[in-house]
Amino acid sequence: MQHHEIKMYGEIKLYAGSGLPDLAQKIADYLEQKLSPREVIQFPNENIFVKLNSSTRGQDVYVIQTTSSPVHYNLMELLIMIQTIRLDSAARITAVVPYLCYGRSDKKDQPRVPITARLVADMIESAGADRYMTFDPHAGQIQGFFSIPGDVLTASHMISNHIKANMLGGMMNPVVVATDLGFAKKGRNYALDLNLPIAFIEKRRIGNDAKAEALTLIGDVQGRDVIIVDDEVDTGGSIVQAVNVVKNNGARDVYLAFIHPIFSKNATERLAALPIKHIITTDTVAIPEEKMKPLEGRVTILSIAPMLGEVIRRAHEGRSVGEMFNE
Repeated sequence: MQHHEIKMYGEIKLYAGSGLPDLAQKIADYLEQKLSPREVIQFPNENIFVKLNSSTRGQDVYVIQTTSSPVHYNLMELLIMIQTIRLDSAARITAVVPYLCYGRSDKKDQPRVPITARLVADMIESAGADRYMTFDPHAGQIQGFFSIPGDVLTASHMISNHIKANMLGGMMNPVVVATDLGFAKKGRNYALDLNLPIAFIEKRRIGNDAKAEALTLIGDVQGRDVIIVDDEVDTGGSIVQAVNVVKNNGARDVYLAFIHPIFSKNATERLAALPIKHIITTDTVAIPEEKMKPLEGRVTILSIAPMLGEVIRRAHEGRSVGEMFNE
């Protein structure tokens, strides 16, 4: 009796939300697949309507959508797309969310406040996702808010490899600087990857707005080139303070490295006004061209598409993702 290999799921199907069309296309190119056709319409009353133009019954479906600005539109579009695919009887649905919104609302750190990151995880599951993939959440415990399995990836190794290959040789006595003590552990990972010493900025956040006060530098940057690392840059306030602190402590050239370029309001103008040599970031968030203009020539955007494409391939084939990172 001949035994045939049983495939749990059908073919890979890729759907792009409207938040990251370029990244979705790059992932599709890497996998030598076409993006599956769909219609997304926003009615005059702001309600979102999704229609699939081909069947997903029995297929292994990946919905690629970021939840950066416009946050609530992108989040609702993701949820509606997942539910549409669930109702079409897909075998498995994976929410591929390079940037997960509400990552800073991860605990009750004062009375009468929400844990919105948990709510977002619950909504993604309720919509019908069987798995999720994301990059560098603000807090590690967010993984525990999901009951479904997930691949929580980091782009820090990719950034470190780029710095090693293209920049480290020309730097003078470089040192990694973490923007705050909350980023100390991830900052150490950068320092370990780059085989460099590390310094930390101690800051105290005041009130519930985005403003924070940078206080002191722990470590030595005098006469050294500095690589300031963080997980995301939102308004740029913390980075402005970090650059000022290291410069006031005698730093030479300053480089920035971070995963998520949120760039709210006039963040790029604020960064452009700083004495920064170069910025390295990724395409987890789409940056409008007009926002990039102030930083022209001073930014390298590394694409996460090859890594995400390979993770999707391995998830589909039931192979280890950890092996990609020697884990």
